[in-house]
Amino acid sequence: MRPDCIRRVVMALALVGCGIAAYLARFELGWSTSVWDPVFGSATSEAVLTSSLSRALPVPDAALGACAYAVEFALAAIGGPERWRERPWIVLVFGVVVAALAVAAVALVLSQVLIVHAFCSLCLGSALISFINTALAREEVFASVRVLQADARRKHLSYEPDKT
Repeated sequence: MRPDCIRRVVMALALVGCGIAAYLARFELGWSTSVWDPVFGSATSEAVLTSSLSRALPVPDAALGACAYAVEFALAAIGGPERWRERPWIVLVFGVVVAALAVAAVALVLSQVLIVHAFCSLCLGSALISFINTALAREEVFASVRVLQADARRKHLSYEPDKT
């Protein structure tokens, strides 16, 4: 698949992730009284979303997730098909956001299994989106790292110390 097509998929999944996280944040903020969960049921999702772990941050964790997905979308949208070469720093920042979402997804899944002992299918769906986007973004991020390394080598080789 072409890099620009991959980025479109990442952008679409980031929008879906943002929507899921915003929906869950509505419950965490008290704007809705229940959460739809087609797999595990509302009670287990609500147990996850009201757990002490979920409330450990000063803002709802789902709201942070929605913001992170929005940033991921915006960073994926910047630049053309050659952005890994033309704007490698943007791709590197994009990679950091994608990686942070993947780390958060691992923490989310592990906390449901090991700490809360309840499951939220929308939360797990959001985690799956983060894992997929990490896999899809990997090659572009690595290409940008190679470009930045080559630039650094060129600058290092062309360096001439001041002889004064």
